[in-house]
Amino acid sequence: MSAVYNKGAYPTMITPYRADGSVDLDTVRKYVRWYHDAGCDGIFAVCQSSEIFQLTTEECVAINGAVWETVQQIAAEGGRRMTVVSSGHVSDDIDDQAEELCRIAETGTDALILITNRLDLNNEGDDVWIANAERLLAKLPEDVALGLYECPYPYKRLLTPRILRWCLGTGRFRFIKDTCCDAAVIAERLELLRGSDLWLFNANCQTLLQSLRDGGAGYCGIMANYHPALYVWLCHRFADEPARAALLQSVLCMAGFTEGGLPYPLTAKYHMCLEGIHTESITRKPGCGEMTDYARDCVRQMRLLTKKLEGDYTL
Repeated sequence: MSAVYNKGAYPTMITPYRADGSVDLDTVRKYVRWYHDAGCDGIFAVCQSSEIFQLTTEECVAINGAVWETVQQIAAEGGRRMTVVSSGHVSDDIDDQAEELCRIAETGTDALILITNRLDLNNEGDDVWIANAERLLAKLPEDVALGLYECPYPYKRLLTPRILRWCLGTGRFRFIKDTCCDAAVIAERLELLRGSDLWLFNANCQTLLQSLRDGGAGYCGIMANYHPALYVWLCHRFADEPARAALLQSVLCMAGFTEGGLPYPLTAKYHMCLEGIHTESITRKPGCGEMTDYARDCVRQMRLLTKKLEGDYTL
């Protein structure tokens, strides 16, 4: 099936588990339909929110396959065809990374997403990054588009102008999940990418509206697991209704600070329960913390506010 590339809002897929700790693929499929019904334009499967550093390759492949198959089923039923972008390479060795990514590609994706720190494990510089990227690209299927993700774990390897120019030169990259959290840097990147097929999606909700004004393609981040419809509206209507967009941006900015103060992804899994999709309160993420009554109350309050807003911000 031909690849589909949509601008707009992309949630970062969370991984549900059964009570015994195994991956719950039935609930994965329910999540995909929930994202679709909320208006999401795409899904970032097998990413850090999916706990990929704590999953086996087999689990990553199974999750991606379930996401891809469900997206195709929805489209066959007459629904909107969401874009699927997928990562999943967590090994240190380039050959092992290539094997992981090729197995993900076999299950279906619109773009394979390369985690930037995997190509420069010790932050040695652009020469090392580009040399490793060249080795990796030579081992990946040429008919699958690629992307980049500045994953914060185990460290955030930010893209440089030189790396971006190199990526543009290959003609193979279509997607960037930007986590620099700096509006000025994002603007510089967007100017470099202007007119190309390499689109930048901002993961930082506090700088989202400015990045859209500067030419960004949309949002790809944690908070689309809670109130994706609001991100969909902002990505698609910010230019048409600037005053309302600014008000919504301020709400999303404040809600987004829950990323750091609460035990994510358990909070997102609890939110799915509030949405009627039972999800066990289980994570493999080390140091996540506990889902306390305080955390639950914060999620409920955020949901009360954003549900009210969703009635006012509809496409």
